[in-house]
Amino acid sequence: MILTERFRRAFVHAADAHANQVRKGTEIPYVSHLMAVASLVLENGGTEDEAIAALLHDAVEDQGGAKRLELIRSEFGEGVATIVAGCTDTDVQPKPPWKARKTAYLSHLPAQSASIRLVSAADKLHNVRCILVDYRVVGEKLWGRFSASRDEILWYYRALVVAYRKAGSSPLVEEFARVVETLDREVVKGPAKM
Repeated sequence: MILTERFRRAFVHAADAHANQVRKGTEIPYVSHLMAVASLVLENGGTEDEAIAALLHDAVEDQGGAKRLELIRSEFGEGVATIVAGCTDTDVQPKPPWKARKTAYLSHLPAQSASIRLVSAADKLHNVRCILVDYRVVGEKLWGRFSASRDEILWYYRALVVAYRKAGSSPLVEEFARVVETLDREVVKGPAKM
């Protein structure tokens, strides 16, 4: 597949929307996450619409709510907007409580389209990979970066594995499950030495 001008425009849109954001507890530009998620989507057979949604998957939640979703819909189409909306756990600021948002997201995930699940799984895989690497570097201090506790975060990632598998497995889902299992194991035993 050759990506079109739409993908380039989506990349610029994402880079502009998240220009002043860094990954939690780091100096890493947030756009690195969006690029990684789009890469995972493409490497796992995703379409251009799915890759565009991967670039934009956090824009509604973090950069403008419903107004941002309408902008995405007008610029990139209903298909992309539907995927982005399905990957968004809230478009309200301030955000509702963490546990309630995550529980609602988990409950609707298995019934979502394959496109939404692909982008979601790519997003969560990149997130948990980063958590695992950072845990190996900073240890238990890592959990202070998040609004949820260590146990809540581990619960969420375990529950995501179940939700994705309920809808049907894939190489991406199984890689996600392996990384979650590794994180779980290392949290119990302490971070592996790098």
